[in-house]
Amino acid sequence: MERPSIIRKTASDLYAIPNWTDYEKERQQFSWDGARQALQGLPDGGLNMGFEAVDRHANGALRDHIALRFVAHTAAPLELSFAQLQRETNRFANVLQQLGVVKGDHLFVLAGRIPELYISVLGALKNGTVVTPMFSAFGPEPIATRIQLGAGQVLVTTDLLYKRKVKQIREQMPSLRYVLLVAEDGGRTNEPATLDLRQLMDSASDIFSTVSTMPEDPALLHFTSGTTGAPKAAIHVHGAVIAHYATGQYALDLHPQDRYWCTADPGWVTGTSYGIIAPLLHGVTSLIDREEFDAERWYRLLEEERISVWYTAPTAIRMLMKYGATLAQQHGRPALRFIASVGEPLNPEAVWWGKEVLGLPIHDNWWQTETGGIMIANTPAFDIKPGSMGRPVPGIEAMIVERLEHEGELPRVRIIDSPDVDGELALKAGWPSMFRGYLNNEARYQKCFSDGLYLTGDLARRDADGYFWFVGRADDVIKSSGHLIGPFEVENALMEHPAVAEAGVIGKPDPVIGEVVKAFVLLKDGYAGDEILRMDILAHARKRLGAVVAPKEIVFVATMPRTRSGKIMRRLLKARELGLPEGDTSTLEGSA
Repeated sequence: MERPSIIRKTASDLYAIPNWTDYEKERQQFSWDGARQALQGLPDGGLNMGFEAVDRHANGALRDHIALRFVAHTAAPLELSFAQLQRETNRFANVLQQLGVVKGDHLFVLAGRIPELYISVLGALKNGTVVTPMFSAFGPEPIATRIQLGAGQVLVTTDLLYKRKVKQIREQMPSLRYVLLVAEDGGRTNEPATLDLRQLMDSASDIFSTVSTMPEDPALLHFTSGTTGAPKAAIHVHGAVIAHYATGQYALDLHPQDRYWCTADPGWVTGTSYGIIAPLLHGVTSLIDREEFDAERWYRLLEEERISVWYTAPTAIRMLMKYGATLAQQHGRPALRFIASVGEPLNPEAVWWGKEVLGLPIHDNWWQTETGGIMIANTPAFDIKPGSMGRPVPGIEAMIVERLEHEGELPRVRIIDSPDVDGELALKAGWPSMFRGYLNNEARYQKCFSDGLYLTGDLARRDADGYFWFVGRADDVIKSSGHLIGPFEVENALMEHPAVAEAGVIGKPDPVIGEVVKAFVLLKDGYAGDEILRMDILAHARKRLGAVVAPKEIVFVATMPRTRSGKIMRRLLKARELGLPEGDTSTLEGSA
């Protein structure tokens, strides 16, 4: 049975009154200055991300409310109230002060999702220190590269990670003054040329006055991979906290009594903006699971922890789909009222699967490391067009533009007013969480802007109802026989075949037509990748897409190259297909 193109929302679909119910009215009356009024601020116009996330609540009615709840296979659950989190982050900030680490210095964290990671990030922010969380799965080379680029002066990590990944490259990071170690067995460490963090914390005061930071002072340094060369370091400021608060309200629909679970690791920008900062700003309890993906465990956590708002990645959703509906039906979701997804576009099949199997559609949203926060979203009160990114949140003006030929260094663009025309997605610059630069690369930063617009590098289209649809990265789009083909459209069609779990599509050079569409397909369990199935999938794609757009080649694969944030690395598929350099692969899943 063919599904409708829109999931219509009714009152029965809403388990709580949404924070945003009148799309046009809220966007018209919204202002970033008004949004800032929800925060406390510091004297003389100051603003500090760590203070707003922790101290604002610890000094008020929520002081005894649980802020963070940590769970793991090998340890009993650990809960930190806002008051306890304040004391711990104060101790860490005082440790930094005692070491002479001051406002503007750079601190890196390399750890799994342990309490010390969250305490270090928030305590450093309160100290005015610029923070970079890194994936604990990084190998020595990406660790050294990031600390070198970011001139890191302090590294917080565990004793085991230090011995396995950092000790042998210590000399490659001359800026690194201090390594603070957390003993993974809960004891003490005595590794030479390092300091034991717990010992320092035990002797530090739990009273601390937040360092005076202004909205434009740097707070976070997030690294984003490039197709070639070293990763880029995007600078975000303390003022970004205004966008974290507003988007937590509008896009994630956070309510005071929610129990919230963001599955993203803080090494990815989502795990920082929406795994640490935004839920704390709203005073909700966040679940932090130290373990990696496990379908049965995830369903059990949703049930037992009574999660009400769940923010995860398309890859995780597709992996749950691969396990089938039976496992999902073995567990209840008594409190779950809203599911959101980010990382790469969510296929329509996955949106419908959420509604049919989990009882809730999955709400896709779009943003980038550079935007610092959610820009376009599907939200609880509004209809969903499966496959769409949704519509811009309050305070964000999005449009489709065409790049023009130009002389000189900076791009020029023309705004496309007509709906359903593919072009580059652009945003009117000026929202609080917009990155303020690429560290030590001002020329690259300037090329991201034209006439007051931030050029995202993502190709998209806007329909007549104002919904935006992802087409592909500008460098992913396939040019075949004069047609521009977005890989996401082809991947969507392939995933509608009952045998296909995931698909990655590239353009393969062809001397006659420019490029042919080639698909790499990961099958669901129980299907054999033989020639009969290959031809059946090809026939399905041709029927859905037409002969011009459908793949000419299909290869069955056992795994798909993905970043740790869940994005399929199409450029890596293409590089391996053509024998080209793979570029920066430090964020590749399993690259450690």
